[in-house]
Amino acid sequence: MERHYCHLHLISDATGETLIAVSRAVAAQYQGVSSLEHIYPLVRTRRQLERVINEIAAAPGMVLFTLVDQELAHRLEEGCKEIGAPCLSVLQPILNLFQSYLGAPATPRPGAQHMLNADYFRRIDALNFTLMHDDGQQSENYEAADVLLIGVSRTSKTPTSIYLANRGVKTANIPFVPDVPLPKSIESLRKPLVVGLLATPDSIVQVRRMRLLSLDADQDSPYVDRHVVADEVAQSRKLFERRGWATIDVTRRSIEETAAAIIDLYNIHRLKFISCS
Repeated sequence: MERHYCHLHLISDATGETLIAVSRAVAAQYQGVSSLEHIYPLVRTRRQLERVINEIAAAPGMVLFTLVDQELAHRLEEGCKEIGAPCLSVLQPILNLFQSYLGAPATPRPGAQHMLNADYFRRIDALNFTLMHDDGQQSENYEAADVLLIGVSRTSKTPTSIYLANRGVKTANIPFVPDVPLPKSIESLRKPLVVGLLATPDSIVQVRRMRLLSLDADQDSPYVDRHVVADEVAQSRKLFERRGWATIDVTRRSIEETAAAIIDLYNIHRLKFISCS
């Protein structure tokens, strides 16, 4: 399939994370199109904006922005009109909806979503906890976790844990290794949601081979033997069923999708835990 390329200018008075997430979610719906991203964060002065407008003129394309300063927003729209570049405020339709429903205008605060509030420190605390409890570390402290992930090697335990931590969920993870008993502390856990991660043997073998290749290690190893891997997965599945733990098959899931499913399970688990406490 022939690919088409277009320039995409993302202009923000904060970090630009909102724009990046929204634009990539939309761009993913167009298989034959690749956007060349030009990202301009922390644009808060007229001088900075004029530089951005000049760069848009040098590489015309679509323009998305999140500028709460209305004077800057209007100047950008004027500049794009002169250039002939389509321009859209990502936040404005949502701000209009809020204003219509709440009956009050917003108070412009660039980067307000990144303020050092309680939620921010909660996420930092969760990230610190997760890093300290990665790959079976400090198992005696699992009761302090919100979520505990268990799975055979290469079932995305660590990246999923870190993603959850960025959402404020304290996550520990531990590898399942046949014939190696799990820590005794797991048997008495009450607060954490325990989730078993599963994947097809073929997908695990593929990821493991890539891992060995990156390490320049021997590819002729039981670690990537399909029969051995299939037995690992079967044993882990039996354990999860025996303990009554929730399971998620990560074979065709992105980290974000897996994390979303876990958060949904965790919210239900948390309500049950609170009601029983």
